[in-house]
Amino acid sequence: MAKNKFRTIVFGKAALPIWLALVTFGLTELFSRYPKITESVYSQTLYPAIAFLLSFLSKWVPFSLDDAFYALLAAFLIILIVLVLIRKIKFSRFLFTIVQALAICYVLFYWFWGFNYYRSGINERLSIAKSNPDTVQFVRVFENLIARTNTSYCTYENVKYSTIDSLVESSYQNHAPFLKLNYPQGTRIPKPITLSSFFAKAGIAGYYGPFFSEVHLNDSLLMIEYPQVLAHEFAHQFGVTSEAEANFYSWLICSRSDSKLLQYSANISMINYFLSQSKHLHNFPDLVHQIRKPVIDDIRKVQKHWESMRNEQIDKAAGKVNDVYLKTNKIEKGIEDYFGVVQFVMDFETDSVSQKRVGNRDN
Repeated sequence: MAKNKFRTIVFGKAALPIWLALVTFGLTELFSRYPKITESVYSQTLYPAIAFLLSFLSKWVPFSLDDAFYALLAAFLIILIVLVLIRKIKFSRFLFTIVQALAICYVLFYWFWGFNYYRSGINERLSIAKSNPDTVQFVRVFENLIARTNTSYCTYENVKYSTIDSLVESSYQNHAPFLKLNYPQGTRIPKPITLSSFFAKAGIAGYYGPFFSEVHLNDSLLMIEYPQVLAHEFAHQFGVTSEAEANFYSWLICSRSDSKLLQYSANISMINYFLSQSKHLHNFPDLVHQIRKPVIDDIRKVQKHWESMRNEQIDKAAGKVNDVYLKTNKIEKGIEDYFGVVQFVMDFETDSVSQKRVGNRDN
């Protein structure tokens, strides 16, 4: 009897989610060691089909299915706790059910999107030469960025969100060959974050929902930020997991767009990353002085906007959670990965061949 019960627990249908989770874990170890396999088998073959199907289903629902899924999980946990407290189920059954639920979420996360964490790096994928820039090269690229930002300056009065959505999609389509994207690879309909005000306190402008292939944007976004953040979250939907890489995709497709609305949003966002990386330079004040006053005003406007909503405790807690999450998925730098975009921009800006290929839509 004991042996039969053991076999039922270990090999029965109830244990299937756990076995699938173990298989999935094995695949994460395999994919992390062989990124080329991840790229060819999952990222370029399986994932586009998965993204297409999930986004096709989610686009018909006006609210976030991912947020609804998280809410149902929370409700499910509360119900289980209540059932244990009133002794309707045994504690062992409670633990086993929790393990089952976690296993299912684990499997869905990686098969629906998470395996992309182990794909080839952006330099290899896009054939961009890695650089080791010195201070002179860094300053030259930064000055060019400042000049482009000054030139692309514009206002966003009476601009519709739908207009920005179309411009971002169009630019992604135009640059799909360079970005190695099998466009359209699904549908991208931005949805508002259910608890936008709470996420704003943590400085979260948007996030990607992997369970239903959904792009979420914070209602608190200023229009000047909208194009860049939208393009960033679109990059995640295209299977880009690294925050630094998503920032690079966003900057590239917006700054290379024909629209100043996209150009300025991307360039002013990138200036902030370069400013943070150049504070130690002796000519830092001279670099700042090159930025036009209206651009400086916009930078300060965005900073004050988010500072007014920030809650220090929530922001720190969210940062720690995100840091652990990224490091768990083998992003060694954690939340510092966001700033890695400066290196990618330097790689691109010092690689003349890559810059020429961006202009060639058949590359």
